[in-house]
Amino acid sequence: MSPPGRPKGEYRSAEHEGSSITPPGRPKGEYRSAEHEGPSITPPGRPKGLLGAIRPAALAQPVPRPPLRGTRRVMNTRDIDAVLAIEVQAYSFPWSRGNFIDSLAAGYSAEVLHLLDHGQVVLAGYFVAMPGVDELHLLNITVAPDWQGQGLGLALLQAVQSLGQQRGLAQLLLEVRASNQRALSLYRQFGFAAIGQRPGYYPAAGGREDAIVMRLGLQAHGAA
Repeated sequence: MSPPGRPKGEYRSAEHEGSSITPPGRPKGEYRSAEHEGPSITPPGRPKGLLGAIRPAALAQPVPRPPLRGTRRVMNTRDIDAVLAIEVQAYSFPWSRGNFIDSLAAGYSAEVLHLLDHGQVVLAGYFVAMPGVDELHLLNITVAPDWQGQGLGLALLQAVQSLGQQRGLAQLLLEVRASNQRALSLYRQFGFAAIGQRPGYYPAAGGREDAIVMRLGLQAHGAA
């Protein structure tokens, strides 16, 4: 049974998958990242469909897409089916429906990103973050595999950063798999610094994997 205010299942964070060191009120599991697998980040294992099917040389060139036009809004329970469809495609150890429902019920900050694609509105990504006394903890940030590599992960990270700054919080925290070099590189470029490690934090095919804890100072970052 999940403690009050904590989503059931595992916590994620950027790669976002968790362990015994989960602070009170924080879901265990993995964190994901938007193109991380998401903002060009790769969470738990590697998101399925990241490379796609191999095509003949004549078809190898990417199909051009019109300029992206995206809108963000607060996530609600009606979004969960579509969010879960992306979640299971992006991660080997996806969040459960209960993780998302509990996060929303606990009042965590959660948004979805929609794009207009050939006249149709599609869900392209989302994030879930847990506010604290002086910090915002990013639990899940994911970009749909079909939309990765187009800067959407970075856009979501910027949205989370702005959210923390608007609330006057001092720092943004997240966890990422120690093996996820793509995500680590993205976060470092964004300004995050490693501040610690959580042994055996994420579930992995061979057992457990350590998480790197990263921090971004919001006040100094925003003032720069």
